[in-house]
Amino acid sequence: MRGCSAAAQCCSRSWPPRPCWSAARADSAENTGRQNGECGLARVRIRLTHRRDCDDSVIAARAIVALRHRPVIGRLRHLQDNVEDASVTSEPNDADVQTKTWPPQRRSPLHAFFESGAAAGVLLVLAALNAMIIANSPLSVVYFKVLELKIAGLSLLHWINDGLMAIFFLLVGLEIKREFIEGQLATWSRRALPAFAALGGMIAPALIYLLIARGDPAAIRGWAIPAATDIAFALGVLALLGSRVPVSLKIFLTALAILDDLGAILIIALFYSGELSLAMLAAAAICIAVLALMNRFGVRSLLPYLVVGALLWFFELKSGIHATLAGVALALTIPLGGRGAESDEPEHSPLHKLEHGLHPYVSYFIVPVFGFANAGVALAGMTPALLLTPVPLGIMLGLFLGKQIGVFGFAWLAVKLGFGTMPAKASWPQLYGVSLLCGIGFTMSLFIGALAFAGNATLNDATKIGVLVGSAISAVLGYVVLHVAGARLAVPDEEPAKPAPSILGRKRAR
Repeated sequence: MRGCSAAAQCCSRSWPPRPCWSAARADSAENTGRQNGECGLARVRIRLTHRRDCDDSVIAARAIVALRHRPVIGRLRHLQDNVEDASVTSEPNDADVQTKTWPPQRRSPLHAFFESGAAAGVLLVLAALNAMIIANSPLSVVYFKVLELKIAGLSLLHWINDGLMAIFFLLVGLEIKREFIEGQLATWSRRALPAFAALGGMIAPALIYLLIARGDPAAIRGWAIPAATDIAFALGVLALLGSRVPVSLKIFLTALAILDDLGAILIIALFYSGELSLAMLAAAAICIAVLALMNRFGVRSLLPYLVVGALLWFFELKSGIHATLAGVALALTIPLGGRGAESDEPEHSPLHKLEHGLHPYVSYFIVPVFGFANAGVALAGMTPALLLTPVPLGIMLGLFLGKQIGVFGFAWLAVKLGFGTMPAKASWPQLYGVSLLCGIGFTMSLFIGALAFAGNATLNDATKIGVLVGSAISAVLGYVVLHVAGARLAVPDEEPAKPAPSILGRKRAR
């Protein structure tokens, strides 16, 4: 009599991470008699459905060990009562068995926080709040003087806005290229709904701003400020909602924000460039040609691209075109395919390697530093009446009203006219909540505002007030709408599990 020794060994030696596997092997001798309560049964393997947590796998493993001395039929039937969503499968390959120490290790709260989508948004909010507090404290003099500190001919604020943000735009460009080639924007059918929504989300806020600021020639230059969406902030709010928001809406918001970033890049290139230097433009064009040739001739090492990209950044800085666009141009030339046998493996792609390498530095350092350097506003002498002046009022209403009208209205039209399809398992109230979150324009709006009103401290401060207030209102109301609209999607803990299919080939009531 051989029992469940293999199952016990499986539980004691390893535990796989993802997908969660739990294998129970009941080996018996050939049908040698029924005096021991055993029947002639070969191996049975049970594969649990893929789940993010491994609670079902834990239940299965403990059940196997506890039933080691029971007859095979009894073991299998009792095991069936303890396992959800189980199904009979063939014996998996050795590659299916992944090793991990048992019991599974708990992640620290800090590790879980930084792995969540909300971490980058929370850090950005904290950076902005600290900037506001310091700018209105006795340390304000130190805060503003440090930002004006000259390094290699440029102020520290200039290095942050033109240097660090070029890396930010490099990451944005990498994401845009990847999504258009192999991601959620790879086909026209996938692009349709987010493209319509992004277009409306840029047109409506700009029109509202122009309507309010039409009598002030200086203020009109900021028309593009409310047209941007902060993707990290918006996705961070969605991450806080958890299962109340279907995955399809998160994909929709990501695709929309990427297209919105693409629109913001074009706006910066076309409307916020300075006086052009033809010599520097020619040098920048040569750098772009070299990058394209390296891509064309199969250069896969990232170092040559980064070296030429640094030269491209310098020439664009001196050319009159905003230097951050060098990051986008560099991103579009980074190869997406691997080499040889690795061509079908995304992890070997230079683009994926660079994107994954940059992401934590951009999310947890560059964007919070940018927020800290640009969100500080001295409120001394300001009155509530300032909010009714054209620049802050146009930005607030553009972000809060314009975004929800443009995104939701154009998305509704796209669905009704048959150009796009509604995100799976999403309702119209939920789509409206996402439209509200698009009014969070923090990083990109502050960036465009700094370009629009460079050298005008009064309008620059008014821009910061409008962006902060408009983004905060949009974030809070968007969260509330999605929380209420998605309440029925949250799965309660006490919900009974579905009966598992019979592993003996016949249905059995629990």
